[in-house]
Amino acid sequence: MRNPLQLVTAVIFAASLGTAASAQDSVKIGFHAPLTGFAAADGKSARQGVELAVKEANAAGGLGGKKIVLVTYDDEGKPENAIPIANKLIGQDKVIMTVSGSYSGPTRAAAAVFQRAGMPYISAYAIHPDITRAGDFVFRTGMMGEVQGRAGAKLIGETLKKKKVEIVAVNNDFGQALTAGFKEAAPKFGLEIVAERTFGMADRQFGPLVTQIKADNPEVIYAPGYFFNAGPLVAQLRAAGVTADVIGQEGYDGQRFIEIAGKAAEGVIITTSLDRDSQAPATRAFITDYEKEYKDRVDMVAASGYSAISVALEALKKAGSQDGKTIRDTIRQNTFETAIGKLAFNNLGEVKKAVQVQVVKDGNFHRYGVIDDLQYLAPPER
Repeated sequence: MRNPLQLVTAVIFAASLGTAASAQDSVKIGFHAPLTGFAAADGKSARQGVELAVKEANAAGGLGGKKIVLVTYDDEGKPENAIPIANKLIGQDKVIMTVSGSYSGPTRAAAAVFQRAGMPYISAYAIHPDITRAGDFVFRTGMMGEVQGRAGAKLIGETLKKKKVEIVAVNNDFGQALTAGFKEAAPKFGLEIVAERTFGMADRQFGPLVTQIKADNPEVIYAPGYFFNAGPLVAQLRAAGVTADVIGQEGYDGQRFIEIAGKAAEGVIITTSLDRDSQAPATRAFITDYEKEYKDRVDMVAASGYSAISVALEALKKAGSQDGKTIRDTIRQNTFETAIGKLAFNNLGEVKKAVQVQVVKDGNFHRYGVIDDLQYLAPPER
């Protein structure tokens, strides 16, 4: 059996450096993501977003004249890999803080390790509620699943003015958290849940499920999933003649979903963190720079990785210290202008921000609306 740490890319990224920076002249920040395996496309996007932020920061002089060194590991999207990676970042690599560009399973596993070490840890987009409950050194720049689920219910009942909904969710942390938030809020908007069904992470063929959905005849399908199963699901629904609106979430957010679903992607609406049509300077600059750097369309994962590392770097600048408690307190006490909006954190380390609503139109995601009722969207405080 392979040692997961041997699967690590073990990349030390320092932009514009021909050789590794010395310990005295550098600041190390940890990063882990699924760079191989089932979620490699998301891992690549997260990594590119993070590396772009580091490159730009180093070009602007680094941190107090010190180069930023990004120590990157591949967790393959597996929780069992995240704990040894976290221990290595803390004990061997001596990073001063870490960003997760991974899914909920690995992020939950690693969060407890960083909390015990008193090291600030920022989750870019993983949604499980227990991540920040690991302790006061853990933060999340993305929306927790329950919040995004509530946004989905508000979108369907208040904006689309539809009532008859079928839930079709991937059967893991992601699907369960989104479903929980949606079902909690559904009565507020008079939504009738006609059926609740699940599918597996590895599923790509949905014939029996599509037949059931067609028989249920919902007005709207609320379908938490990832691009690699949501793409085939949407394509097969449309091929079977199911015309109900499909409402997705951040797992759909990227060109890969559109490529897999093809023409069936048109009209799919998602709740997410990135507004591609935003005119906010931080968002526009990120989209322009990212697409120029990587010759690829931007997605939520890249924007979230970029934003998480931006919060880390800005906190380090404002803290003027590498002490974990000082950095933690600085994150809690400040707001941050990022590619996914202005971010501030509550006592649990959860972000307070609006939910962006995007629709696939002419082969790309565009603004459909925004849900900015921050009282309704407020994450828990404990």
